[in-house]
Amino acid sequence: MLTGSCLCGKARYRVADDFAYAAFCHCKDCQKSTGSAFKPFTGIEADKFELVCEPADLFLHGDAINHDARCAACGALLYSRVRDGAYVHVAMGTLDTAPTIRPGDHIFVRSKAPWHRIADDLPQYAGHVADGPPLNR
Repeated sequence: MLTGSCLCGKARYRVADDFAYAAFCHCKDCQKSTGSAFKPFTGIEADKFELVCEPADLFLHGDAINHDARCAACGALLYSRVRDGAYVHVAMGTLDTAPTIRPGDHIFVRSKAPWHRIADDLPQYAGHVADGPPLNR
């Protein structure tokens, strides 16, 4: 099991090192939620993710099923519950130790920040990976 936490350490979680996928997301929502050019995240089935803190330690943006979860004290983005609550997208920067998986794709590059240059050779997709072939291959 891996652990993760926010900037102040109040909001904590545990997650299996059994992630299904990982990517760099360049969509506008991820840019706005992180204040960065993209969000590195890794996805896992919701039943392999467990909060270690009290639910009151989190601020949820969205609804009970699909939402972004932030620490209520420091505001750090910890994870997003997605796909009708079936998966959790862990913000990789909140993991206390490195997971086995590494991001393998850039998604939503059509909306990437114009001031950011992608400098690796990973596949780049206009939207989700399943929406079509990579733009750079």
